[in-house]
Amino acid sequence: MKRRIPLRKRLLVRLLFVSALIAVCSVAATAWLAVTTTTSALKEEQGQDLAADNSILAQLSGYAATHADWSGVRRTVRELAVKTGRRIALTTADRTPVADSAPRGTPLPPRPAATVDPLRTDTYSETGAQLSGIDPRVVGPYRLPAAEQAKLDALAAARKRCYERFGLQATVVRTASGRPVVSGSDGTDPAGYGVTACEDGQLNTPTPTEHRALDALTDLARPCLKQAGLDLEGPLFLTYDPSGKDPFGGGYLVAKYAKAGKAATARAAQRCVLTARRTQLEPYVAPVADLFLGIGDQSPSRFDMSTANKAKVIGAAGLVLAVTVAVTAVVAIRLVRPLRALTEAAGAPPELHIRVPVTTRDETGILAEAFNDLTERRARLEAQRRAMVSDIAHELRSPLTNIRGWLEVVRDGVVEPEPALLDSLHEEALVLQRIIDDLQDLAAADAGTLRLHREPLRAADLFDQVAAAHRVAADAAGVALRTAADPAAWLDADPVRMRQALGNLVSNALRHTPADGAVTLAARRDGTDVVVTVTDTGAGIAAEDLPHVFERFWRAEKSRSRRTGGSGLGLPIVRHLVAAHGGTVTAASEPGGGAAFTLRLPGTEPPGDDPIGTGLPGTDLPGTDLPGTDLPGTDLPGTGLPGDDPIGTGLPGDDPSGGTPVGAQP
Repeated sequence: MKRRIPLRKRLLVRLLFVSALIAVCSVAATAWLAVTTTTSALKEEQGQDLAADNSILAQLSGYAATHADWSGVRRTVRELAVKTGRRIALTTADRTPVADSAPRGTPLPPRPAATVDPLRTDTYSETGAQLSGIDPRVVGPYRLPAAEQAKLDALAAARKRCYERFGLQATVVRTASGRPVVSGSDGTDPAGYGVTACEDGQLNTPTPTEHRALDALTDLARPCLKQAGLDLEGPLFLTYDPSGKDPFGGGYLVAKYAKAGKAATARAAQRCVLTARRTQLEPYVAPVADLFLGIGDQSPSRFDMSTANKAKVIGAAGLVLAVTVAVTAVVAIRLVRPLRALTEAAGAPPELHIRVPVTTRDETGILAEAFNDLTERRARLEAQRRAMVSDIAHELRSPLTNIRGWLEVVRDGVVEPEPALLDSLHEEALVLQRIIDDLQDLAAADAGTLRLHREPLRAADLFDQVAAAHRVAADAAGVALRTAADPAAWLDADPVRMRQALGNLVSNALRHTPADGAVTLAARRDGTDVVVTVTDTGAGIAAEDLPHVFERFWRAEKSRSRRTGGSGLGLPIVRHLVAAHGGTVTAASEPGGGAAFTLRLPGTEPPGDDPIGTGLPGTDLPGTDLPGTDLPGTDLPGTGLPGDDPIGTGLPGDDPSGGTPVGAQP
């Protein structure tokens, strides 16, 4: 049953929705960017730039902080207007003009931009900001006369020289009241470096002028403190830092002889002292004034789209949406069509092995090619599975049929159970055992449970053992079995498994090498690896058969006669054993020129004592058969005669060990 995809989950609908959303966002972002950019430009042109406003306010506040009235401010206003290109106007709270850069009679903007009040707004301590507090440039009665300045200048110069003697770079800075302050090159107080020898206790002590001003401030603050319930009944002490921009910027300290003040008491005292300061400084500053910035009677305008402009934006947005949806629909249809074909092919019955056409070279085309490759592999694996089942049945049927037939005739009394018959039945049982062992080895290799017992193994010793095991078979076939090993060729391998692998290769080579031919085992060192080759002078392997020689149950001779080949498991076992050792095996051949199998295996350094010919543990010397040392693929003594090779010596007539028939003609 074909599954129906909900509309909201269809790829085409999703693509259309995403493209429409992107188009809407793009149009909206473009319109917003245009509006904000135009508005920002208009603000800048019409004097709404906040940094410029603060600069104008700071300069006018500085004027108010150092003058008792606005009588001379007109010149300052005109200079600022010329410098900034804006209209600047100052008025009292009731809109009485004080100074205006525009011609007389020009209307004021609807609202003031700021209020100039140095007693309540600090535009000096932090550039570009408006802080709550008294502008430090308001000095009033704290301004020092020339004589006191000269005395303090001398003390400051002496302290500066003292700091320099200790290696500290210092400068003398003059505050708004005229008091000199010694500071470090980075603006910090040099006293923080612990140079107490330069502290004379005079430079930072209030002068007589400052003492009089502080006494007056105390008298102004006392009534407020008494009203707040803070009648100290004694002198009032105020912290005063003459070295800072604002001498009172560090806060106030109110002390009472009997009891220290709490947090609420300190806040009340702070408010009283701040009010007293403003009262004390008010005669020295200009009256509060409103600051107007702008272009006459027009307010700063914003960008407003007209009806025509709105229609243009809506039309452009609609056009973009239509084009986007159309293009997306075309692209989505082209994208969805091959995906639907893939879905239908994937849902077809497995035995059909349906392929899909590859119509594009994009990701969808790559996906279609991958699907077709997967289908090809699935079909090939299915064919191999069927062939393998058939081959296994064939390989097991022959010995079982022989065993059953002879047992039945013995049971019926037709034939006596003579030793020769029992030997024949035993050989057939060994054939079955060999096939089962080969299948078990392949299963263990596939499952990754094939165990290896690695040890340093000399290639020459390995060749001698393999050659001795197959010497009888080689002599019977009239084939010369030769070995040539580099003395430096040492393997890090399992001796039993390596004899099994080489035994399969040698038995195949002997089977397909004619009389007077030769089979050669050679080994050489190649860097950290050892390269082992098994070559023969047989008929070779056809080029079209080379890619299949390591496949299970594959044989070039399709009749599967035991006269021309084994079960087809020998070479797959070789490949798995070599891979388990971390090596590789390859086959090469030219028809009529013999075959060559090359094994590249990890090498190792020779051990300290070279046990040449001592018979390493787990190895089989010629003519001996130690218990537990013979795995499938090794040769028991006394076997190897023609027609009698139940465990893989590779002699003509019968080779249940299998192995791919090297050199066989298909």
